[in-house]
Amino acid sequence: MKALLSVRELAEYCGVPVATVYSWNTRGTGPKYYRVGIHVRYRLSEVDAWLERQAQNGADGE
Repeated sequence: MKALLSVRELAEYCGVPVATVYSWNTRGTGPKYYRVGIHVRYRLSEVDAWLERQAQNGADGE
């Protein structure tokens, strides 16, 4: 996978709908993103770090 992901690629990577990614952006709860011209892009390394911060332990997780 490439180092910069599009919104659609991030949604696929995380297994969520594209609308969820846009919601994260609006609420400021998702991974850090970059504007590249008119496009929104995500660094894979930052997405993985964000996912690690979302991890749940024990009975709180799925």
